[in-house]
Amino acid sequence: MSAHNGPTSPARPTRSTPARYDPRVGPPPAGHPTAPELGPSERLALNGVGSFDWDLDRGVFELDATGLEVFDLRPEEFDRRPESLVLRVTPEEGARLDVALRKALQSGKRSYGGYFQVTRRDGVKQWTHTQGTILRDELGNPYRVVGVVRDATDELAHNPAAGGPGQNGSLQAAGAGEPARPSPSALVRRTIEALSHAVTVEDVTAVLTGAGGLERFGADGMVLALIEGSNLRAVAFGGRPMVGFRGLGTRRLDESLPLAEAVLTQQPRFVTSFARLGERFPLLRPYLEELDLDAAAFLPLVAQARAIGGLGLFYRKRTHFSREDRELAGALAGILAQSLQRAILFDQEREFATGLQASMLPRHIPRFEGAEIAVRYHAARSGREVGGDWYDVVALPQNRVGLVVGDVQGHDTHAAAVMGQLRIALRAYAAEGHPPSTVLARASRFLAELDTERFATCGYVQLDLGTGTIRAARAGHLGPLIRHTDGRTGWPGVRGGLPLGLATLLDLQEFPETRLDLVPGETLVFCTDGLVEERGLDITIGMEALAEAVHDGPQRAEDLADHLADSLWRRWGSDDDVALLILRRAPDDGTPRAPRMHTYVHQADPEGLAEARDALREALVAWRLPNLADDLELAAGELLGNVLLHTEGGAVVTLEVLPEPVRRVRLSVQDRSSVWPRRRSPGEAATSGRGLLMIDALAARWGVEPRGDGKAVWCEFDAPET
Repeated sequence: MSAHNGPTSPARPTRSTPARYDPRVGPPPAGHPTAPELGPSERLALNGVGSFDWDLDRGVFELDATGLEVFDLRPEEFDRRPESLVLRVTPEEGARLDVALRKALQSGKRSYGGYFQVTRRDGVKQWTHTQGTILRDELGNPYRVVGVVRDATDELAHNPAAGGPGQNGSLQAAGAGEPARPSPSALVRRTIEALSHAVTVEDVTAVLTGAGGLERFGADGMVLALIEGSNLRAVAFGGRPMVGFRGLGTRRLDESLPLAEAVLTQQPRFVTSFARLGERFPLLRPYLEELDLDAAAFLPLVAQARAIGGLGLFYRKRTHFSREDRELAGALAGILAQSLQRAILFDQEREFATGLQASMLPRHIPRFEGAEIAVRYHAARSGREVGGDWYDVVALPQNRVGLVVGDVQGHDTHAAAVMGQLRIALRAYAAEGHPPSTVLARASRFLAELDTERFATCGYVQLDLGTGTIRAARAGHLGPLIRHTDGRTGWPGVRGGLPLGLATLLDLQEFPETRLDLVPGETLVFCTDGLVEERGLDITIGMEALAEAVHDGPQRAEDLADHLADSLWRRWGSDDDVALLILRRAPDDGTPRAPRMHTYVHQADPEGLAEARDALREALVAWRLPNLADDLELAAGELLGNVLLHTEGGAVVTLEVLPEPVRRVRLSVQDRSSVWPRRRSPGEAATSGRGLLMIDALAARWGVEPRGDGKAVWCEFDAPET
């Protein structure tokens, strides 16, 4: 700061200091009070714009008062966690926002923005706009997002090209001190809008019992019942006063209850005296005595001249029903009845379709010693929720297992039927003992001969549970994801061919195989593309999300399957069905006196060598043999370097303490090359050839032995007495 010896500068205006007038504008009008200066947040609030500050590291989401109004949230409903916004954002919208934000964070962008819908307390869909700036550290890693949110409904209503529907419901004039009440036409429009996305009966009841459901009808309590045979079954209750009514459950459809009477006569009943109602319906009297309510409307739900159920609405402090009230209630009941009829028909069709789908999938998964297997199938969120995705597990001779995932083109019962035929055929080819390339080629020919005009993608692997050797092939499908023992995840480069059926039509039935290894404790994850693919987004984004979820997930196969279902299916919101198959080889830790560890180093993983050496050191420290760490790291580096440089695959590293009386530590590096190493005598100028000489000098002894279709080079070190 520099010294200032002249006159004191005028003070900068603050919130408590009157603002100076601008000579370019002129002084304020006479008698007009000088307004205090407004801060940035006040300026935003005056324009209906809320702000947020999201600390990504701590997971804290600060939302100001105007932002809470935009989301129609009360302060006590928001606990500064982004997950709490799910109260107003549908899972589909939340998944779309999550994907867009993830893409912006991973792509290095400085900002992002977009429109989405918020469901307000009264059930109305509100278009909302958000704009955020992403703050990054010196390494480019995001750590904070600062932005704004605003109600964009009017903007999109006056500009349909912007992507949102108009929202032009008018409001009645309210009395002094009373909130504005929606007009009957606005209520009908909002009800139609809320029910337009309801597909199943569960969706319809969710509209009635969810946020804004009772407000839409202006009621304080609600009961919805449907006809089932000769009974009337209550399927939904809304409002705290209706808790006691749950005891009614399912009742015979007769005139012993007012709602059943309305259903039978197809005539509504409006009640403003519960005392008279109890006299007419004694069965209802004990329940009415517990209610803090004053009036009720019992409405039949009639669709195509046939009653399908009834709706009971209960009110506080209501003394009469006007003609307009009765007409409005009838209109809302008619809209609800039409939605319920469609939903009932859809549920019946879906039950048939999903039953067909379930019958096509294997009912029982075989169990194998030394491995855990978990499978999941998730139906699509649209249509009849049936598709052509499948999984299968085939027991093979010689302690091997075949794992299959596939996807037949289409989302209808035809796709499910084709899937069932293809699954059985492929299972038969695999059980005959054919290699994966032959299994896929025969399955492709089978599908082409069905003449269905459908093709299918498929992935198939054979796993030797004794050695961990994998033979993998794929037909236009994703390869497997593997989680290593240290938690690292990766997508091995599995070669592939064209989709089944299409490959035969084009006479390109080549499905090359790729050899992999699955060491004890590692997990293989096989899935269809519905788990990782979202329309309009690069599939690599979903693949990265799956790899991250697997990395963070639990160890047991069943627990991991549940974790993926919770973290991906609900977030991703895919319209495709999903098949998931997980196999984990049982860990091989040896015994307390003879511990053992395994790890795999992929040839294409530049960090694998360093991570393997770190894993060896950590194991030796845990086994109280830290003095051997330097020699073993050096030996492992030489043996792994030879594999990665001179073979075409990765390496399985095994470190174990041999049981007494030998008491040695053995390091074994297995590869797929049949060429055995030979000791040479390099000259002074040679740059290679000294690896085995070094092993010979460091180890007590070493050797080479055949292992499967390759070899294992091992060396042993004397362990100090403990």
